[in-house]
Amino acid sequence: MRYSENKKACLEKLSNKDGVIAALAIDQRGSMEKMVTGFSDEERTKKIEDFKTAVAKELTPYSSSILLDPLYGKKAVKARDENCGLIMAYEITGFRDEFRQPEYLVGWSVKRLKDLGADAVKILLYYDVDDTEENNTPKKAFVERVGSECVGEDIPFFLEIISYDKNMDDMKSKEYAKVRPFKVNQAVKEFVKPQYHVDVLKLETPVNMMFVEGYGEEAVYTKEEAKKFFKEQSDIANMPFIFLSGGVSTELFQDTLYFAKEAGSKFNGVLCGRATWKGGVPVFIENAEQGNVWLKETGVQNIEDLNKVIKDTATPWTETLER
Repeated sequence: MRYSENKKACLEKLSNKDGVIAALAIDQRGSMEKMVTGFSDEERTKKIEDFKTAVAKELTPYSSSILLDPLYGKKAVKARDENCGLIMAYEITGFRDEFRQPEYLVGWSVKRLKDLGADAVKILLYYDVDDTEENNTPKKAFVERVGSECVGEDIPFFLEIISYDKNMDDMKSKEYAKVRPFKVNQAVKEFVKPQYHVDVLKLETPVNMMFVEGYGEEAVYTKEEAKKFFKEQSDIANMPFIFLSGGVSTELFQDTLYFAKEAGSKFNGVLCGRATWKGGVPVFIENAEQGNVWLKETGVQNIEDLNKVIKDTATPWTETLER
């Protein structure tokens, strides 16, 4: 893949000194709203804004970059450490129909996000590789448009892919775990195509680790089978890719990164969200001062622990460009 000099400079700003993306994600909106209940809309908005601002202030000195949203995160943009890169979300959170079609944030564009200070733009895409072309074609076109905007503004495009099965209700179930490797890796195979102009993929692990032999109560995959899926994912992704935490515990996410490394995955970092800061939400909502203490102590410790794991496991994205 060929990156412009500006895109490379932006990726460098988003990375740590080892050339690895050690990013903090707090662009959550719908899930944050569910965590902050019992308040008026105005009060809830302020509490979410304040929490995101506190996270940016206290945790970005330990992160190479932060992912924020322009709905609740504009104050946090200004509160982040000056050496911390900025990724901005461009999609409306969640989905509004059974086909999970993506939508742009109203009133925003790649140019406007760049003017806000973004070093990269991210969208989240729900994708079922086995859905009909009628449903998947609009999703592909959506990604193409964002990619073209990012080319026009000469800014990196991060694509987060969340796989699912339109015929299943629970994507954490044993049944979905059986098809997850195919769903995840085939989606990667689609969106590495050049017409999408994706620069960095933000990916789920190809297996649900709770169904890997030795990690959960019931195994769907042996360790060797799971390693094969991780290696397959890495081989398909002919561009930089990072793992999302997917809301799992801090400990399980760290174990997963070691497992991926052992499997031969050449992932280039993480965009870790709830595994880092989720425990601080109820504390902060109850008492902002105590919440800040939680972030300075537990939150920072979570990130520093993860940074040690990343150092041991992740591959610099510059090596991926040379593949």
